[in-house]
Parts: sequence; structure tokens; C-alpha cells
Amino acid sequence: MLTGKRFKLRKPALAFNIPNSNRAAVAVPAGTILRVVSGPSSGDRKIDVLWQGLTVVMFANDLSQRGTEVMD
Repeated sequence: MLTGKRFKLRKPALAFNIPNSNRAAVAVPAGTILRVVSGPSSGDRKIDVLWQGLTVVMFANDLSQRGTEVMD
């Protein structure tokens, strides 16, 4: 489970902001630190992460392949 962990992106990654159920793709730049809010749940490939005060959706494998866990 990744919930609560922080990751620093080594490469840019794609995330989805879902205001009012309209999906908008956003590019999260390299160097960004993200905190996993929830996920992935069983069989789900998506996670919710906190980025610039917003909760956005990312694919879990993008975070693990493009990011490095930040230890407190």
C-alpha cells in the first residue's frame, strides 16, 4: 500500500484533475514531490496524490517508475 508515502518525480508524469467530473490531463514536472492520498486498492491501477494542494489521479506504475520514495 502506498498511502501516506511521498515520492519525488525524476521524470515528468501525467495526472488527471477531475473538477466537476470533467477529466483534464495535467503534466506534473520532474522534481515535484507528491504525497499518496489513497490507493492503489485491490486490482486498481490508479492512485490519488496531493499536488499543489489539489488531489489528482495518477497511474501507480507511473509513480513507481518515474519517482523515488522520499524518506522522512
